[in-house]
Amino acid sequence: MNTTGWWIGYSIGIVIVLVVVALVVPILRLARSIGGQAADINSSLEKSVRNTAPLAALRTTIEHATIIIGGLQRGRNRLGG
Repeated sequence: MNTTGWWIGYSIGIVIVLVVVALVVPILRLARSIGGQAADINSSLEKSVRNTAPLAALRTTIEHATIIIGGLQRGRNRLGG
């Protein structure tokens, strides 16, 4: 019985599996690295949200400052300045 064909088939199959593993392992390592960085990025973004939350009140501050400036200008005009 000739088993040469079987050995060639097994050899080709092993080579294909090794090639697939060689291609998939770097992808998995890169995905793990990206996953670790994503956690750091998310943490930084959450800090940014907390640190910039007071900017939402900036419009109110500007409105009040505008009213105050208007009052000061009216006072100056009444005093003749």
